[in-house]
Amino acid sequence: MMLTYRNAELSDLPFIVDVYNSTIASRMVTADLYPIQIEDRLKWFHQHNPTTRPLWIIYQADLACGWVSLSSFYGRAAFNKTAEISIYLHPDFRGQQLGEQIITHVEKQCPLFGIETILSFIFHHNYPSVKLFSRLGYQQWGLFPEVAELDNTKRDLVIFGKKLLNNRAK
Repeated sequence: MMLTYRNAELSDLPFIVDVYNSTIASRMVTADLYPIQIEDRLKWFHQHNPTTRPLWIIYQADLACGWVSLSSFYGRAAFNKTAEISIYLHPDFRGQQLGEQIITHVEKQCPLFGIETILSFIFHHNYPSVKLFSRLGYQQWGLFPEVAELDNTKRDLVIFGKKLLNNRAK
């Protein structure tokens, strides 16, 4: 089924936080150990804007099914053409193979924002995400061994990257 996207508004923040919080218990997606509050994400929300660093609400039919963002990498001007992608789906929409469609959409939009490189930070044990990004041509550009501790288990963080050229992923 086709997905549609719209720019997130402040009134979407409760949905964004709820979807994010729904991933915490899995210990596969985020390094947060406890649910966050809406106030905790206000600064992050305001770091996004529709002209350079979008934050989109994703819809399947008329139902909000998740969100995707492009965030600045490292906060220095020399990295302005690089962005980090984050994708979070509502539990009712996981496992439906939506990730590929979302990433492809984002890649096609990147030239509008001057983005030439996309990064994704993924826990090594998050096999579905590792496989998804690998299948779409992302390469492992970095490995941070045992940098996170989730329920007394040390976990690796992997950085996947992809260069984009002429509105087409390379």
